[in-house]
Amino acid sequence: MARVIAIANQKGGVGKTTTAVNLAASMAATRRKVLLIDLDPQGNATMGSGVDKYNVENTIYNLLVDEKKVEDVIVRDTDGKYDLMAANGDVTAAEIKLMEVFSRETRLRRALEPVRDQYDFIFIDCPPSLNLLTVNAMAAADSILVPMQCEYYALEGLTALMDTIEQLVDVVNPDLSIEGILRTMYDPRNRLANDVSEQLKNHFGNKVYRTVIPRNVRLAEAPSFGAPVMYYDKSSTGSKAYLALAGEVIRRTEQDSAQAS
Repeated sequence: MARVIAIANQKGGVGKTTTAVNLAASMAATRRKVLLIDLDPQGNATMGSGVDKYNVENTIYNLLVDEKKVEDVIVRDTDGKYDLMAANGDVTAAEIKLMEVFSRETRLRRALEPVRDQYDFIFIDCPPSLNLLTVNAMAAADSILVPMQCEYYALEGLTALMDTIEQLVDVVNPDLSIEGILRTMYDPRNRLANDVSEQLKNHFGNKVYRTVIPRNVRLAEAPSFGAPVMYYDKSSTGSKAYLALAGEVIRRTEQDSAQAS
């Protein structure tokens, strides 16, 4: 049964899509079976996976609104060696359409049930806002991975996200938890970044991943080539960091499974 991890932060520009694409590719490189779901109408995770969002036959819109079979929506051939549910501008309309639907918050969770046992990990790239699509992701997820920059405003955004998660736990998903907090675009020479990093570790303890994603030119360039960074420049610090993160996520998942049994 797949572990479903939503990658979410209400603040934009924190590396959500970069993390979704590169963590999915790194997991797939460890021979895990991975599905990446692009829930953002911008379709950046789709394009970053080497899939043309303008020419894809079915998107997450067709799954959520038209109730297409999940197998018909999955794109099997991506440059990241993982399966993908694509998104494009059509997904913007999904939120409006879902307002008219019964049990709209759990539409994604129910749609994924037939394929959960086919994957080891399912990652959901959420939009940078709290809307019905994000609520669907959190209702479907076992846990939330929060990418964030180590800056003052990011801390404020994290507090707001934690409040949101608490409310959603009460309403749509009592089993939802924080998978981990990932420090992105990290520059150890920046004093504020180091201060915020220490605050995070003091407040959240081992929920903060040991792995840190550095500011890295290759990481920023890779999406324009439609490929995860490990297939663009495997030797880059960004590529190595996401491989390390994949290892850390796997270890935590195995520890949780061992404790549960």
